[in-house]
Amino acid sequence: MKISILSGVFASALAVGTAAHAQTEIQWWHAFTGRLGTLLAEQVDTFNASQSEYKVVANHKGNYSETLNAGIAAFRAGEQPDILMVFEVGTATMMAAKGAVKPVYEVMADAGEPFDPDAYLAAVKGYYTTTDGQMLSLPYNSSTPVLYVNRDALSAAGIDPDTDLSTWENVGPVLDKLKASGSTCPMTTAWQSWVHLENFSAYHNVPFASKENGFAGLDTQLEFNGPAQVKHIAQMGQWAKDGKFIYAGRRNEGGANFRGGECALFTESSAGYAGVKAEAKFAFEIRPLPYWASVEGAPQNTIIGGSSLWVMAGKSDEAYKGVAKFLNFLSTSEIQAKWHQDTGYLPITTAAYDLTKDQGFYKENPGTDVAIIQMTSKAPTPNSKGLRLGSFDQIRGIIDEELEAVWAGDKSAQEALDSAVTRGNVLLRRFEQANR
Repeated sequence: MKISILSGVFASALAVGTAAHAQTEIQWWHAFTGRLGTLLAEQVDTFNASQSEYKVVANHKGNYSETLNAGIAAFRAGEQPDILMVFEVGTATMMAAKGAVKPVYEVMADAGEPFDPDAYLAAVKGYYTTTDGQMLSLPYNSSTPVLYVNRDALSAAGIDPDTDLSTWENVGPVLDKLKASGSTCPMTTAWQSWVHLENFSAYHNVPFASKENGFAGLDTQLEFNGPAQVKHIAQMGQWAKDGKFIYAGRRNEGGANFRGGECALFTESSAGYAGVKAEAKFAFEIRPLPYWASVEGAPQNTIIGGSSLWVMAGKSDEAYKGVAKFLNFLSTSEIQAKWHQDTGYLPITTAAYDLTKDQGFYKENPGTDVAIIQMTSKAPTPNSKGLRLGSFDQIRGIIDEELEAVWAGDKSAQEALDSAVTRGNVLLRRFEQANR
């Protein structure tokens, strides 16, 4: 009985103390649902349970585009969150949003939190830093495209499942055999612009746009209608005509076809690993993204997709201290290693990569380190460190439309890419004028 009374007294005292020292709430708007949303919520719960000063509240605001638009609208209304998840193509838009953001390096410095930009993987860090190495936003979920292989489908077509698929020159004959064997989907893709133009350009060390793909100035011009890109899109157009490349949609609609066992080859984000592992009823493998051996200097390195976390302006010093602590928490080796292993996203720090190796994850799950090796085996060049283009979400929409014309046989690759460049450059000039 005494124990019950004492417990009640301590509980009351704790309640009073909590009321007297209310937690500072940190609002985080994000774009994740499903398994990713669950894992994100787990990170938030872990942080909230680790301390008592701050409470992070995560709110889903739609897909990447919808979340970015919601954040911009909220800032204009003076109702912005503390942290906004923004996909990589929105980087230039956020940089140009004068007065809307507080750079991460400033948040960390003002809060007195330890912060070392060099702790992050160079290929990840470079996308979100200034030319002098100052980090503007914190990398959160970073991925790069890889090739998923249905080994059972290859075997069923009489193809050695260990056959070399490192080059597109080698992929072509495999698609021929798959089609001849009766396959209804020899190959499909997710995120066609990201994989087959944006990353293709970086991987072959050819410019996607001038001015170091926009890093060196707003007066950039699109250049993805060069010989290498035209050759690749023309070949894919031919494969589409022959029923060897099956187009399923602009986002990740093709993922269901691959996970269901219909498709033999699938170019998709490394972050597709969790879904494939959970759903595939066949033997699968992760391989590097193929490249054209005929293009001098290939393969270079691929670039990242995914999102980073931007800290919004107009918050209190106390809120920024909480934000800084939370961002540091997300970057810890244990949190990043678990996130990487659960999702297929890259570990954003070298320490998290090393921890994952030490834990034996790559030995137990062959191929899960392909994306990291593919991105980090060569130092990035001006053509392969990323893209920083205004209105890029809308430009991707234009590219998608033009590529669909190629797959349908309505335009040649040259015509479609020339048109996409011309139309996209109109948007770049508007963005430049608006942000001078």
